[in-house]
Amino acid sequence: MIKQNQTYLNRLHVVMDAVCIYFAGFAAWYIRFKCTIFGFWLNQEIFDLNRYYPEFYQYQKPLISSLILLLLLYSFFGLYTPKRYQRGSKELVNLVKANLIGLGLSAFVITVWQIQNFPRSLYLLFYLFNFIFGLLSRYIIRRILKTNRKKGRNIKHTVFIGFSTSAAAYIDRIKSNPQWGLKVHGIFDDLVSDNFEYRGIKKIGTLSDLAAYLEKTSLDEVAITLNLNEYHKLEQIVAICEKSGVHTKFVPDYYNFISTNPYTEDLDGLPVINIRNVPLTNTMNKLIKRLIDIIGSIIALILFSPIMLIVAILVKKSSPGPIIFAQERIGLGNKPFKMYKFRSMGVQDPKKEAKEWTTKNDVRVTPVGRVIRKTSLDELPQFWNVLKGDMSLIGPRPERPLFVEKFKEEIPRYMIKHQVRPGITGWAQVNGFRGDTSIRSRIEHDLYYIENWSLGLDIKILFLTFFKGFVNKNAY
Repeated sequence: MIKQNQTYLNRLHVVMDAVCIYFAGFAAWYIRFKCTIFGFWLNQEIFDLNRYYPEFYQYQKPLISSLILLLLLYSFFGLYTPKRYQRGSKELVNLVKANLIGLGLSAFVITVWQIQNFPRSLYLLFYLFNFIFGLLSRYIIRRILKTNRKKGRNIKHTVFIGFSTSAAAYIDRIKSNPQWGLKVHGIFDDLVSDNFEYRGIKKIGTLSDLAAYLEKTSLDEVAITLNLNEYHKLEQIVAICEKSGVHTKFVPDYYNFISTNPYTEDLDGLPVINIRNVPLTNTMNKLIKRLIDIIGSIIALILFSPIMLIVAILVKKSSPGPIIFAQERIGLGNKPFKMYKFRSMGVQDPKKEAKEWTTKNDVRVTPVGRVIRKTSLDELPQFWNVLKGDMSLIGPRPERPLFVEKFKEEIPRYMIKHQVRPGITGWAQVNGFRGDTSIRSRIEHDLYYIENWSLGLDIKILFLTFFKGFVNKNAY
């Protein structure tokens, strides 16, 4: 039933998008050629009664062509995949990508073929309206689905096969997200007691009862959540599930050390799962990010040069010693490099400094240093590190060698952060994990960034840095 509902919803969504695209074309034409309020701003000649303006029917062919192109782009970017588990932010990014590519293709075709009566303002307005209408329609769909699922409609029915840490984690997430509309009927397991219950989900049988249950019960899916020591039963269970025709998913009991988006390789028919997917190991991704780093660091050094000059003068006057402080940090590939900062402390013994965290009201910090640390102005020389290639504009913050040795023994997966270049700002920093905060939470955010890197995520982090990433309440 859920599959049928999803098919109807996808078809309805395509129709809604087609209507939105067509209406966006009409709105762009009307405002560009007919609306005097906006027309004066876009085209001051609109009040010339003798001037010819194309009618809307003349744009039907290019509008239909754009409609088909955009629907194909929407499909390519996964905008018609089920929204039950899809994040709204990801859908927004894909909607932006589809419209930007559509805008670029339209501009290319109009310019190369020199198509008449297509001023730039017309197709800019068209894609602007199309994005707004597409955003609104998706918001409405999400609200309707969320409301209906909370009321017990459009529910997906499932059972769990086996109880394990992955089963507990799955149930926790289902309970925390009622908008997913998932109803777990129970658990089949051989190891737990007959009266076992976890967060209201009860054991309803053993694995030997599964085949009979699936024959007489209509389910939307089955989740295999076996304990690791029961994996020898996996082949038999999969065969039972597939025989019943129910959709089957596998939730591994080793989820805590595998990434959320692992990728597989086909070795002559043998599927090989790579535990961690790091998008920045891709040559093209690395090239694009490095190019952005070079351009961004050059622009930043030029723009911030007056501020850097003022800070340099203040640091020099605040206490004896060098203006720039170079500290050894660990970067890409576990290699050490010198990271630059404006000096915020009095000159001290390097061996002693390397072993100590900065604490609140630290006597080593100068008055000027306290201000530039709080406002992150001490980090400005790191744009030179970015230009050199030691760092990136965005990435996990680098740590001192002593603490790297300490944390790699205490925190699982800590060293994974050195698979990418460290950054001036990052996902952990814009989420508040800077200075004297939880190192474990910081690493969790760093790992999320490493495994889910995209240009869209970098732009989001850069945007958030400007609004809440500069002033740091935990910087002492």
